Amino acid sequence: MWSHAAGSQAAVAAGRRIAHDGYMASRANERLVYSTGEGSVCRRCGWPAANCRCSSRGSEAPVPARVVAKLRVEKAGRGGKTVTVVYDLPRNAAFLKGLCQELKRACGSGGAVRDGAVEIQGDLRDRVRDVLLEKGFGVKG
Repeated sequence: MWSHAAGSQAAVAAGRRIAHDGYMASRANERLVYSTGEGSVCRRCGWPAANCRCSSRGSEAPVPARVVAKLRVEKAGRGGKTVTVVYDLPRNAAFLKGLCQELKRACGSGGAVRDGAVEIQGDLRDRVRDVLLEKGFGVKG
């Protein structure tokens, strides 16, 4: 019968190291090694340039004086759940995060910032439109 302790000692004695826990815990430094897709790889994070995960990407865009937001409702790919999406907003991380918090609070529902758009759970176009108009934004949709 094979014992775990005896097997580990035998593997170390044979010059091999078993490193399963340490490897799985240190996956934060993973990066793209090879891709058959087109495009370049980001030098900072190692992801494809189209899906760059750098936190500084797009977070410094200035907020224009007149913001025009567009609304749509999505249901596809969400298990039948409806989501109100506010898109065509300035790509400023602080602006998007603050707007998302304000819309979630006003609508009394959850939401997130994804791909430069604010997603609010549920079909809440009327409430979202009212909040955006109060802030002085132009609203389409």
